[in-house]
Amino acid sequence: MSGRTGSPAGAQEMSVGTAFAGMRRVVEVMFKAACPDCRAGFELTPGALRLAIGASSRTTFYSFTCPACGSAVRKPAGERIVELLTGGGVRTLRVHSTL
Repeated sequence: MSGRTGSPAGAQEMSVGTAFAGMRRVVEVMFKAACPDCRAGFELTPGALRLAIGASSRTTFYSFTCPACGSAVRKPAGERIVELLTGGGVRTLRVHSTL
């Protein structure tokens, strides 16, 4: 046995990106939400949500349209919510101050 470490003889080096290329999520991410107007509770796909990240907590929020009543809903998003939504594939808009 040699003191060499690394890949077994004949194995090719491969990047992580190459190894996972073409893989898809097996289970689609769903987010639980509720409408403050009609009080309906439901699950939304990442495509049904939008995340806006601003310079402050007042300008960082997520939004969606209630599937039950059609209301436009906007809720504040703290650090944990931002992390969960971005990790789950929700489209993000970064809002920059013009002042």
